[in-house]
Amino acid sequence: MLRDIRTNYEYSALGEEEILSNPIEQFNHWLKEAISSNQLEPTAMTLSTVDEHLQPHSRVVLLKELIDGSFVFYTNYEGNKAQQMSKNNKVSLQFFWPTLERQVRILGMVEKLDEATANDYFMTRPIKSQLGAWASPQSQTIPSYQFLEKRYQFFEEKFAGNVPKPPHWGGYKVVPTSIEFWQGRRNRLHDRLVFNLIDNKWIMTRLAP
Repeated sequence: MLRDIRTNYEYSALGEEEILSNPIEQFNHWLKEAISSNQLEPTAMTLSTVDEHLQPHSRVVLLKELIDGSFVFYTNYEGNKAQQMSKNNKVSLQFFWPTLERQVRILGMVEKLDEATANDYFMTRPIKSQLGAWASPQSQTIPSYQFLEKRYQFFEEKFAGNVPKPPHWGGYKVVPTSIEFWQGRRNRLHDRLVFNLIDNKWIMTRLAP
């Protein structure tokens, strides 16, 4: 039964004496460990936004860069999440690395990236991903999967291997105001160390699990 599924976390611990004083450096340290541990999709993060009815929405996106301490991802500017962020720029991010029994929770404000940065990144994407950005009218109702395939083929023939960045596609950065590091511990007595940005300084406290 579902109620019987549980894991007693024993992989590691996280104490005040060992965590780095800069949360971005600590995040980088954990991210490198997640990548080296063969974690499935180590850069996957849950992005949560709020719509005009105060209804939260969550979905998984991929972290693509850290720029000046901000968390960068790319998406369609016409999709639901972009529309929600344009009206409420307060968002949250969550990373979960189950093999390391770790989570990172981030609160912050989202900002659009400049076009030059977005264009530079777009040109590094595989050509099939570039074409996918043109083919998908993100979040819109479509009649069938074949509709997407036909659009993909149309743009594949149109651009003939030289795909420009769509004007409706680009990047965002989440500027953090709070970063929490969660390390699973036995008996559900987990470590939770949170950094809050106060007067431009990161102040760390411990939270009860």
